[in-house]
Amino acid sequence: MIEVKNITKSTKEGRQILKGISFKANKGDFIGILGASGAGKTLTMRCLNGLTKPTTGKILINFDGKEHDITKYKGKELRKLRQKIGVVFQGFNLVKRLTVLDNVMIGKLGKINQFRSLFKGFTDDEAEKALEALERMKIEKLAGRKVASLSGGEMQRVAIARAIFQEPVILLADEPIANLDPKNAKKIMKRLKPLSEEMPVIGVFHQPEMAAKYCNRIIVLKEGKVFYDGDANISEAFLEEIYGEELQEIENQTKELAVSLI
Repeated sequence: MIEVKNITKSTKEGRQILKGISFKANKGDFIGILGASGAGKTLTMRCLNGLTKPTTGKILINFDGKEHDITKYKGKELRKLRQKIGVVFQGFNLVKRLTVLDNVMIGKLGKINQFRSLFKGFTDDEAEKALEALERMKIEKLAGRKVASLSGGEMQRVAIARAIFQEPVILLADEPIANLDPKNAKKIMKRLKPLSEEMPVIGVFHQPEMAAKYCNRIIVLKEGKVFYDGDANISEAFLEEIYGEELQEIENQTKELAVSLI
């Protein structure tokens, strides 16, 4: 479980970007965060995984029977806490010269001692669990391939496998389908959705139709505030209220990408 309590974020000049964001996410939640450009989506995500510290507020992550406020941690303790947070990035963040299996296993480098880290000293048990993570993503046959030889959709599935190999208590996905064609975007959403049965999954999406189809809950940010938090079945009229003129641009980009694949 993660609970965000009234977080704010201000610039050095005092301009407030996040203005009291609050929500809870539990196991079973696949949450899509939507909002127009500049609404505060990515900044909120950076606060959730400890990359950015809010100006005020709390972010509570519950595991091992305890509540941990990530905003209070720093240095080594923060890095240790972040091992409980799986993150999938828009740009994959994979080491392309390494194999798929190696990329999955290095997701746990922060949990093993320095000597093993230097020499990639993974155990047979760790290798087996990494293969299990790849099997869940339906790409176990790619284990020995160099990441550089993969498609964008395959790379993102490797990134998800790496995240779940960490055995996190929450999974964050920052625009995980932004660089993918519609076919591969659907595959990624189909892989993310079942993971919410094990842990809260929170994603920032630039494709509202995908979030509405696969997520069970939508949080809309507008001008740094929570504008909506509820059912994912939202109307076209409501999307226009959220995005304004930007909605037409998003729809055009989706159509152009689909046409380019024909």
